[in-house]
Amino acid sequence: MLIVDDSRDDAELAELALRDAGLAVETRRVHSEAGLVEALEAFAPRVVLSDVNLPGFSGAEALALTRRLRPGVPVVFMTGSVYGLPGDALPEGDALVHKDQLDRLPAALAEVLAAEDGKAE
Repeated sequence: MLIVDDSRDDAELAELALRDAGLAVETRRVHSEAGLVEALEAFAPRVVLSDVNLPGFSGAEALALTRRLRPGVPVVFMTGSVYGLPGDALPEGDALVHKDQLDRLPAALAEVLAAEDGKAE
């Protein structure tokens, strides 16, 4: 799994939530557009877990890059922000998990990966 997040703590908490659920995951973390491009070219993740808001880079841009460089790889967004104000829009990824509800992350990933596996059949 590739984690796109500028917060090392948030990335570690996401990884911990997956490990606590019994999932064996290999993760890499990046926090910039250049890091994402390099990681997508060098590492074949099954899923990209991305923060929505990154300094100088956005979840929407991470989604577009992933779709272009690794078509078919699901993108799950994490956010600590509350949306719903006029003009606020979440990028259209494959799932969304709030950072204060990371206990929901394993189920969200399982659902997204099952859907991808179903497309491959």
